[in-house]
Amino acid sequence: MTLAATRFADARSEALPGDFAAVSAEPLLRVERLRKFFPLAGGRGSQLHAVDDVSLTVGRGESLGLVGESGCGKSTLARLLARLHDPTDGRIVFDGNDIGSIPASCFARRPDRARIQMVFQDPTDSLNPRFTAFDAIAEPLKLLERLQGDALRDRVAELASQVGLPAELLPRYPHQLSGGQKARVGIARALSVRPDLLILDEPTAALDVSVQAVVLQLLERLRRELGLALIFVSHDLNVVRLLTERVAVMYLGEIVEIGPSEQVFRQPLHPYTRALISSIPGQGPRIRLQGEARSPIDPPASACRFHGRCPEGQDRCGREKPRLVPIEARAAACLFAAKQVSSAG
Repeated sequence: MTLAATRFADARSEALPGDFAAVSAEPLLRVERLRKFFPLAGGRGSQLHAVDDVSLTVGRGESLGLVGESGCGKSTLARLLARLHDPTDGRIVFDGNDIGSIPASCFARRPDRARIQMVFQDPTDSLNPRFTAFDAIAEPLKLLERLQGDALRDRVAELASQVGLPAELLPRYPHQLSGGQKARVGIARALSVRPDLLILDEPTAALDVSVQAVVLQLLERLRRELGLALIFVSHDLNVVRLLTERVAVMYLGEIVEIGPSEQVFRQPLHPYTRALISSIPGQGPRIRLQGEARSPIDPPASACRFHGRCPEGQDRCGREKPRLVPIEARAAACLFAAKQVSSAG
């Protein structure tokens, strides 16, 4: 287990089970067959399938982790759900409204913009170097809630206190803040307009290990106190296991497995999930994948995208594309996932 995950786990174990927000049966977010293809310049119609046929739900107050190797599409999916990119096809239904059909350029002026916020991977790059910490937190309040004067100053001070940012740091510029302090500014900015859904794209990746644990503890506390739904994109599998209630595993633009975090980590159904989890220290023998990953450019429609790297693949996998099908409390996109459950039972 990584040091950040260990420290976060120690702190989380002190929380009472009743502190965690309850998840309602009606999802806050429903994603249906979402796709994002990028046309290639000079590619004669070729397209890169960054996100392909993704469906999932997130309940109110629920935390969902998105994991997968670099280039699997998890950050693109996060930006689609935050309405920073326009989808090629599919639906994004937020609290009953189809927001996927609204162009990203127009969504910025819609009321739902305040309800979906994002915390970006690098707190330095995501902050305007000409804005003080106060300005960065205040900007969405000015634009979306029209606050000004004493009301604005009071709200910024309240947010700074909420994320543990000392008031004396508010007049400082990003280059005058530490990585952890900048991360707190980014979180306060995202929380300023009281969102229902917070999307976090590798929010601790650019931070020192000691700071990572502190920020993770902060996010968990805020989720409990504010009843936030979280989508947490991360390469740190231990952190995802500890912070999220459900996890979705992505491979080459597709979700290959999704389910309760404890079940997925304890008994993964997809061979790719098993390979990912085997990379965690202490999880038994490491499964080393052979061969090269398929290209995400115009992938074949009649084959498993993991075929060729899968240690359990068969000829059938190169001729038949598996669909994400429910298996007990989970779902997996593998032709032999049901056998995995039967053999475990």
